[in-house]
Amino acid sequence: MQKIAKWIVPIAALLAIAAFLYIAPPGLLGKADAVGYAICHRIDERSFHIGERQLPMCARDTGTFTSAAVTLIYLSIIGRKRGGMPAKKIAFALAAFFLIWAVDGANSYLYLIKQTYAGAFPRIPNIYIPNNTLRLLTGSGMGMGMASVLYAAFNQTAWKKLDMRPALGTWRNLGLLIATMLLVDLTILSASPFILYPIALISVLGVLALLSLIFSMVWVMIMKEENKFDTIREMWLPLIAGFTLALIMILGIDLFRLQLTGTWGAFPLG
Repeated sequence: MQKIAKWIVPIAALLAIAAFLYIAPPGLLGKADAVGYAICHRIDERSFHIGERQLPMCARDTGTFTSAAVTLIYLSIIGRKRGGMPAKKIAFALAAFFLIWAVDGANSYLYLIKQTYAGAFPRIPNIYIPNNTLRLLTGSGMGMGMASVLYAAFNQTAWKKLDMRPALGTWRNLGLLIATMLLVDLTILSASPFILYPIALISVLGVLALLSLIFSMVWVMIMKEENKFDTIREMWLPLIAGFTLALIMILGIDLFRLQLTGTWGAFPLG
């Protein structure tokens, strides 16, 4: 099975990449849009812009997946091969970030429904008027939590010699991560094209990284190879398989949504 997979997976990866490049809109940002299209509503007024051009994802998802990408890089530097889940005190903080994200998301969705459908939910007041700054910040908190849990789960699945200490185990670790993301978010809010262009690509890489890690773990478990790897180089096949499956999933959602809506833009409302 392994010998067959070593031939099939790279070929499948090339075919998936070719299909994605063919189907996605032209240009580098067009390809980024196609990734965002699979996971985000892409409503224009809820997104940041490079000039007149909308970023691949809304403000909340830009924060979430940029934060996820930054968090994965940060954890790989400070806690290589550490498979422990975040320490309890850190887990409570990450859970608080999730609750804040959920409340802001629900409030924002309620506001959208009221704007779109006159007279909808007249007795349910909004807690506050939502805005893209709050969407970005709450998304960033959510991205930290998602990436922290997935990083630990991936390491627990992959490595033969596993360090069970949490990668995110101290307030100092979390504080440095929060400070880094606040700095990133402030640069995003500057609305500078020199910042937003790389952010558009980093956020998309965050999506691909998270999905690839998830599908890589699924591949490892299906192939019954848990805890058999010593180096990242040895994991080339599961990682390529994970990336390929992630790309196929994105393509499938893109084609379904495109068939449903007829546009690469936001979901039609109203």
